[in-house]
Amino acid sequence: MSESVERVARQVDRLCWTGILLGLAFTMTNVQQFAAAGAPVWSLAWSAAWLLDPMVSLVLLAILRAEQVTARYGVRMGGWVRAAKWFTLAATYVMNTWSAFVAGSAALVVLHSVPPLVVFVAAEAVTELRDKLGAAANAAPSAPPAPAPSAPRTSFADYLAVARAARAARTPDVKVTPAWVREVTGCSRGLSSRLAAALMEDGGRS
Repeated sequence: MSESVERVARQVDRLCWTGILLGLAFTMTNVQQFAAAGAPVWSLAWSAAWLLDPMVSLVLLAILRAEQVTARYGVRMGGWVRAAKWFTLAATYVMNTWSAFVAGSAALVVLHSVPPLVVFVAAEAVTELRDKLGAAANAAPSAPPAPAPSAPRTSFADYLAVARAARAARTPDVKVTPAWVREVTGCSRGLSSRLAAALMEDGGRS
């Protein structure tokens, strides 16, 4: 996955999961009130009622997370997994909106319907979003390879300095010729003639 698409995928993943967690946290109070059924505050029934929403939400989060991971490798979940996901989502919705329906208040029904519905939609979308972003990354063209650093060029003055040092160390019977210059400096054939001429000029001035 290319770096830019991977970064967007991580952001989308975090935002979706944050929305899911906030939606489930919002429903916790309503579910507790539904389960407590008017029990006195801090009574055993009232305290135990706080366990109902986390029990359902944790199972739902485990299923969603497993579904997201297996989808990356093209592994499809079985019917029981999808049934468990739909059941936990439906249970959260019913327990969260029950008191609103009993009260007959449309405003309360809307208010308590939005968080569980957001959780439901995000739960269905988060896996597909990750899959589509992965497909987009695979379809994106790869970045061109970085050009290889060019080797530094040896200047005429550098070759001439090498040739002069070799001439100073040569034996008397060695003649300065273009072939000899190429041998000691490794320069090109065209440059060796100029270097040999420069060395001969140096010798004429000395």
